[in-house]
Amino acid sequence: MRHGKKFNHLGRQTAHRKAMLANMSCSLIEHKRINTTIAKAKALRQFVEPLITKSKDDTTHNRRIVFSYLRDKFAVTELFKEVSVKVADRPGGYLRIIKLGNRQGDNASMAMVELVDYNEIYNPNSKKKKKTTRRGKSKKVEATPAPVDAVEETPTTSELEVTKE
Repeated sequence: MRHGKKFNHLGRQTAHRKAMLANMSCSLIEHKRINTTIAKAKALRQFVEPLITKSKDDTTHNRRIVFSYLRDKFAVTELFKEVSVKVADRPGGYLRIIKLGNRQGDNASMAMVELVDYNEIYNPNSKKKKKTTRRGKSKKVEATPAPVDAVEETPTTSELEVTKE
């Protein structure tokens, strides 16, 4: 029975699990995208998202709290300087988990975990040219107005007689 089992223990002791999640978090912050198993990805989401929320308010206290989890100065600096600026207006949901299929060796289900605001393909607010589609062959042809200086010459009566013959 799973009485009181609030999170996935991932088949590891507490110290091993915390160290693994801290290392995966540092890699995610550094590279913005990592590949792992689906179970680890879901555990990583629960571990990282509160830290990203804390990084929005850049105080010494929050930096120390995040450092106690991550234990990597470079990752903490990257999180507070770059990542927190990108996710400042997002109310939550900083990670995206995309299922990739099964791993070749042991058939484990794999997933890609990425920071949502760093993917330009899925980001709807990216500054990218909108793709247009052509529907039909009708083209608008704009008539150019005649210059004001040009005056049309009306044919004289002698020219009309020549053209009639």
